[in-house]
Amino acid sequence: MDTQSPYAKKISKRFRAKEKLIKYFFFLNGFVTVLLILLIFLFLLKESFAGYTDFNLSEYFFTEKTLADGSTEKIFEWFPTSEDQRLSIVPLILGTLLTAIPATIISTMLGVFVGIYLSEIAGSRLREILKPIIELFAGIPTVVLGFFMLVVGATYFQDVFFTTSRLNAILAAVGLSFIIIPIIATLTEEALRSIPLELRMASYSLGATKWQTISRVIIPTAVSGISAGIILGFGRAVGETMIVLMASGNAAELTLDVFRSVRTMTATIAAELGEVSAGSQHYFALFFIGTVLFIGTFLLNLIAELIINKMRKKIRF
Repeated sequence: MDTQSPYAKKISKRFRAKEKLIKYFFFLNGFVTVLLILLIFLFLLKESFAGYTDFNLSEYFFTEKTLADGSTEKIFEWFPTSEDQRLSIVPLILGTLLTAIPATIISTMLGVFVGIYLSEIAGSRLREILKPIIELFAGIPTVVLGFFMLVVGATYFQDVFFTTSRLNAILAAVGLSFIIIPIIATLTEEALRSIPLELRMASYSLGATKWQTISRVIIPTAVSGISAGIILGFGRAVGETMIVLMASGNAAELTLDVFRSVRTMTATIAAELGEVSAGSQHYFALFFIGTVLFIGTFLLNLIAELIINKMRKKIRF
């Protein structure tokens, strides 16, 4: 027998209608987001391979030069404006890694330490002061950081390391670390604070010190979340434009020396897309670089999300 009054039934129906409306609203937002990402990806693919009929795809990675003795040599160069056009993106990929990997290493060492300090050592009042200061670095315009590294950092690094190239990969990497450290520090702190208090108390009850608890219990348990933060920081470094455009030197050289000038994929797109002739092979090559960047960052974010979900399940059970 239904004991609800007509007024209660009316209120219940109203709440259910609101819940459905909210549910459909969020579903629509998610659907539109996925659709837009898919359309962007399809557009990049279309523009990347529109000129493929008159161009060998392998020439986006190397060009072959015939030598005097009849043999061929593979050339990895990016010279889109020369008469003998060469559009290998290998130097650009290498330049991107030479800036992103050192930046991630520097940021990991500092960011993980800061995250551990905020989560396990700092008091609540000190944490409330430090967290906004750290997160403030993430809000600094990257063009300001790039300008700072160009004007101040370049001279300092050249005086200290006696580099032949005033603008180089390591200079850009240090600039990138300013925007990656807050990401890694914040995600590290969240991963550590998600560890149940009971685990800490169990460690202390067995006679472990605070440092032993942090190093042997909490960090190993939260390593998945910390790893996800590092991966996301690496993805942020790969996708950054202004800092590397202003501080890396923009020389598309095939080198492994971090003290040499390099050119990244993002800097190449930013510097050349505005002046390239639409429909030229150079134009298609720039969109191909964008496709490679899109796929790379998408995979990095997907891996980080999978790691975070694995950590959540591990903590839950």
